[in-house]
Amino acid sequence: MRNATPSNQSHVKVNQVAAITDALTRVLPATSPADAVLKHFFRDHPGLGARDRSLIAETVYAVLRRRLLLEHLVTDGSPRKLALLGLTRLMGWSASQLSGVLAESELEWLAALKVGKDDESSNMPLSLQTDLPDWIVRRLQQTLDKDDIVSLGRSLQKSAPLDLRVNTLRLRREAVLEAFARDGIKAAPTPYSPWGVRLEEKIALNKHALFVNGSVEVQDEGSQLLGLLTEARRGEMVVDFCAGAGGKSLLLGAMMQSQGRLYAFDVSEKRLANLAPRLKRSGLSNLFPTRIDSENDAKVKRLAGKIDRVLVDAPCSGLGTLRRNPDLKTRQTEAGLAELNVKQSAILASAARLVKPGGRLVYATCSFLKEENESVTESFLARNPDFSVLDANEVLTRQQVDLKLPDQWFRMWPHLHQTDGFFAAVMVRKGANA
Repeated sequence: MRNATPSNQSHVKVNQVAAITDALTRVLPATSPADAVLKHFFRDHPGLGARDRSLIAETVYAVLRRRLLLEHLVTDGSPRKLALLGLTRLMGWSASQLSGVLAESELEWLAALKVGKDDESSNMPLSLQTDLPDWIVRRLQQTLDKDDIVSLGRSLQKSAPLDLRVNTLRLRREAVLEAFARDGIKAAPTPYSPWGVRLEEKIALNKHALFVNGSVEVQDEGSQLLGLLTEARRGEMVVDFCAGAGGKSLLLGAMMQSQGRLYAFDVSEKRLANLAPRLKRSGLSNLFPTRIDSENDAKVKRLAGKIDRVLVDAPCSGLGTLRRNPDLKTRQTEAGLAELNVKQSAILASAARLVKPGGRLVYATCSFLKEENESVTESFLARNPDFSVLDANEVLTRQQVDLKLPDQWFRMWPHLHQTDGFFAAVMVRKGANA
């Protein structure tokens, strides 16, 4: 349990509990992403100070990470009771530190729950131990044993670290680490990515000189390794097919040393607009953000058979990011998963048309579900015999990364690698070596 009590605040205040309760009331219906709801909440409450905002956000996210367990204990779903349990059970505040906030009945209720604390019990249903819905647990049981499922679930209940990628066009990783050390910021190299830096504590990075001048970007280490799987080189034609806000596009551009031509495709004008300031900071001159209407856009068709490397970071359930987006386990459904599978297959098939003979195709998701990963890939390979799988181990070993993956697929797990959950299949089109 992490003690989140601020050093200069010995008690939780009435207005803080009221604000947490209000925020949870808005977030729990899960009709919109939690971060967007909280952003609007803080906009509606401009009088909240930085310390209040931090406590509210951390408590809301702590509740979301253990939502199934807490709602098992709070049978009436009361946002206030969930707030109180979040503060005491998850955030490390004692009942005495809430004494000025609690009614006598609430003190008795919390004391009774403390006596009967059972969230670590191996006798509880797997869904409560892992805080994952039954439909997700059932799917995990197809590929993982019980101990691994529990380890995965518990890792997803923790806050994710802050990983950065060093922009090698600007600085070497050693120089970035030295700069952080001079500023009193504790940072260390990530264990796998050659460009990764992991901060011990979260800071206001957007104000730091290294971020402002484009020397570092926020990017999970697992996401950085997806770039390595492409082995993008100087002078090539490369496409990031589902670019989003462009984190992987920026990585690919740096790998190419800003030489060649790199397209960042996405259907969202807003997401590509968010890439613009990042692109300006990066110093890249070979990256071209391009909006497409769909995977069958004419811009895609014009590049058919011409591209050396295509990265398809497909739209997915996002379950591998539950440490950062714990509301997804409530917002995603089995029906939604089936719809995603159709979209994933269509996008992969379209992106594959871009790959020239001997070219590389990397299909990736931030999910640990077989339906979104191996099943989509194997179905594609069955329909496209001109593509074959490359062993991800061999691709990474060439770049001095030794993950000791158990098979040909690339997988990163929060409980094993301390990254978000990722899957990738590395494929090559028949022709010259890629």
